[in-house]
Amino acid sequence: MSYQLYRNTTLGHTLQESLDELIQVGQITPQLALKVLLQFDKSINQALSNRVNKKITFKADLNTYRFCDNVWTFVLNNAEFRDGNDNIRVDKVKIVACDGKSNIFIL
Repeated sequence: MSYQLYRNTTLGHTLQESLDELIQVGQITPQLALKVLLQFDKSINQALSNRVNKKITFKADLNTYRFCDNVWTFVLNNAEFRDGNDNIRVDKVKIVACDGKSNIFIL
C-alpha cells in the first residue's frame, strides 16, 4: 500500500523536477523515473509509519469533511494543536487522512 500524497511536498516536487531534467537530457528513461517515484512513495509512507511516534491533540471548528476512496479530507477553522506544553493556533487547516491498513494503491 502506498499513497502519492507526499509527492506534493517540497521534497516530492524537487524529486519530480530532477527526474524530469534527467529525462530531458536523456540520462534516464521515463520508465525508470516512474520506478523512482513509486519507490519514493513506498519509502516515505514506510518511514512515516515506522519512525514517527509523536502524538498531538487538537480542537477546532469543522468547516467541511469528505470521505472518498478511503481518504478523509477535513477543513477546520480556528484550530488549536497541542503537543505537551506547546500550543499552535491556525485560522484554517486542511487535513487529509488515508487508511494505513488498507491494500489500496492510489495513482
